[in-house]
Amino acid sequence: MRPGSKQYLASELGGGKVTLITTTEKWDEKLTEAKNKGQLVVVNFSAAWSTPCRFIATAYRNLADKHDSLMFLTVDVDQLPEFSTSWNIKATPTFFFLINGQPIDSFVGADEKELAKKIEAAAAGFIQVQ
Repeated sequence: MRPGSKQYLASELGGGKVTLITTTEKWDEKLTEAKNKGQLVVVNFSAAWSTPCRFIATAYRNLADKHDSLMFLTVDVDQLPEFSTSWNIKATPTFFFLINGQPIDSFVGADEKELAKKIEAAAAGFIQVQ
């Protein structure tokens, strides 16, 4: 991949313990895996061309590395436009917290402190898988 290419930029959204979702099949597979493991899922709806999305992607990967009990996914909205629309994504990045595939919390924006606060709360068990 050539730096600056669309594929290269999209690859920056995932990596480490963050799975980049570019197909609905992969989405279904990861949600089934999380349900079977009783994991809370953190989803980042992002766009590779967006500077705020690329900025927060680093913090998101770092948080994923710290919290093995949670599953971290990034959906590339350009790869899955209809899917992203079905989630009512109006701006990127948009984060959702899911239990058994159902959203229980969300927020919009590249706010590192808010993201860390919500992920820390989820990892500490303030948000429980039922």
